[in-house]
Amino acid sequence: MRKPRDFDAELKALEEKARELKTRKVQQLGELVIATGADQLSTDELAGALVAITETRDTSKREAWAKRGVMFFESRSRRTALESQRNLRSAPAQPGSPQSPASGTGSA
Repeated sequence: MRKPRDFDAELKALEEKARELKTRKVQQLGELVIATGADQLSTDELAGALVAITETRDTSKREAWAKRGVMFFESRSRRTALESQRNLRSAPAQPGSPQSPASGTGSA
């Protein structure tokens, strides 16, 4: 005989997964707002811009925005890759050591 399924436990697990996905989505949207510099806008400006975008039916505008978004993400990924390569090539300096750029002498 088959073991009966625990529907309550399965439903609870699915609800938890849905909560985690929603939380991750909200976090990623916040990160996107910050990464694009849109966090410098007021809440009203940002909301108005998003409403205008969602109401736009002009496919050429939407395609242009999509291309611009792709270029934004590609430039970020290239920049991140270049920075990580630069960090890997440089000699690892210990914080506080004479080689550390943070400990250099400068006007303060």
